[in-house]
Amino acid sequence: MDNIFVAEMIGTGILVLLGDGVVAAVLLNQSKAQNSGWIVITFGWGLAVAMAVYAAGSFSGAHINPAVTLGLAFTDQGVAWGDVPQYLGGQFVGAFLGAVLVYLAYLPHWAVTEDPGLKLGVFSTGPAIRNPAANFITEVIGTAMLLLGVLALTYSDNAASIESGLTPLLVGLLVLAIGLSLGGPTGYAINPARDLGPRVAHQVLPIAGKGDSDWNYAWLPVAAPIVGGVLGALLFKLVWPT
Repeated sequence: MDNIFVAEMIGTGILVLLGDGVVAAVLLNQSKAQNSGWIVITFGWGLAVAMAVYAAGSFSGAHINPAVTLGLAFTDQGVAWGDVPQYLGGQFVGAFLGAVLVYLAYLPHWAVTEDPGLKLGVFSTGPAIRNPAANFITEVIGTAMLLLGVLALTYSDNAASIESGLTPLLVGLLVLAIGLSLGGPTGYAINPARDLGPRVAHQVLPIAGKGDSDWNYAWLPVAAPIVGGVLGALLFKLVWPT
């Protein structure tokens, strides 16, 4: 297997293991972290992103997100279209495997959690108010901010770099900021693999008392982040021409 596929699989697996893991800790019954709230979830996801970038950055650039890969490819910023399938394949496989590990880590807690919506919420996002147009706009804005921020942080004229060890932490803080500021309406997927891979895991795993996987909504956290990723990358290219 190519290093890109393996690195993206490992990085995205770490992302989902730690990210969905913190959601499970907060939502599932009899978890020691139950009801610890949104701040814990957003901090957990921010650190999950940082750890994933540390793990995969030197091997694939640690996109760990199809919106990042496609945004860079569409705007001709260092990603060849021939490499895109390896990136996307690794991301979706890694996200699925990470979700399976979360399921196993919290194995006794599924049966004692009665609400099927909480169980689905461990794996995938859902809107606080279901309004597809508004939800789509929220995800576009959040993902555009992600791409703009990531590209600004890794711009060649900036002192921070993956090699220095600072950039992954800064990217994690960026994701924390997005979650705190923009995550309330939709749960901030901002990553098609992060949402779709675990949603498939929810569908196929023998989770006690689970409900449906909300496939009617599933298209939105895939399509909207892709649109937002391309728009964010385009905006960066306009502001910081290279």
